[in-house]
Amino acid sequence: MDVRSQMRPAAEAAAAIVMDIREEELDAPTPCAGWDVRTLINHLILWSGRGEAAARKRPVTGPGEDHDFTAEPGWAGRYAEQVRRTADAWQDPAAWEGRTTLGGGDGMPAEFIGGILFGECVTHGWDLAAATGREPVFPDEVLRVEWERLVPTAEMGRRYGAFGPEVPVPEDAPLLDRIVGLSGRDPRWKP
Repeated sequence: MDVRSQMRPAAEAAAAIVMDIREEELDAPTPCAGWDVRTLINHLILWSGRGEAAARKRPVTGPGEDHDFTAEPGWAGRYAEQVRRTADAWQDPAAWEGRTTLGGGDGMPAEFIGGILFGECVTHGWDLAAATGREPVFPDEVLRVEWERLVPTAEMGRRYGAFGPEVPVPEDAPLLDRIVGLSGRDPRWKP
């Protein structure tokens, strides 16, 4: 599994989805219970910025979780720029060494944090695409790497509330559908 080499392609795919979202879609529901498109985009912008700081082992700065980035002009372009910078920061092999944090405390293994950020692009990219009626386009290698990363960590994600219960998906379903189901989402979800 080579998450590092697939960070930029995953970021590009997520950026393409966000760049296509229109202002009138921000209040649409998403597969994330209680979150609309606006909330999910704000989540992605916030954590992508924190992810760059984590890769560089720097303290987190900037607004907190209550900030509405979508109220500012050019939010989609700023997300695209930020997620690319974050992916680029994780290209440094040193980013994957030791411990780092997304916001405080002693942090976690850097490799685990990098994996979370990678998964955010795929899973939340799918969430936004499903919420706005778009077909997400992720490179096959990104999906393969995300599957390999997600299988051993999904149960821990459920314990910490990051994922809901697994949604059964046939073994011969497309890989993205299996990823979505494993992360507690129904690949057939519609707004």
